[in-house]
Amino acid sequence: MDKLKSLFPFSFKTDDIKELIIAIVIYIVIGFVAGLVIGLLSIIPYVGLILGIVGWILEVYVFVGIILAVLNFLGVLKK
Repeated sequence: MDKLKSLFPFSFKTDDIKELIIAIVIYIVIGFVAGLVIGLLSIIPYVGLILGIVGWILEVYVFVGIILAVLNFLGVLKK
């Protein structure tokens, strides 16, 4: 659990609905900004392939972060 807390710092600070919404918005903004940067740099042939893989990993990170934030808010995860 300590490893997850270090990888997803915003997910474990969701004690009330306001903090949950802030955590979800932060993860969505991270995904959006990174997607823009990856989209702009993907026109470079070899860099585009590598950034496509990085983008997929980032999408998984954002998805898992949001799921962990909701589970922590609901009290499913142990503190």
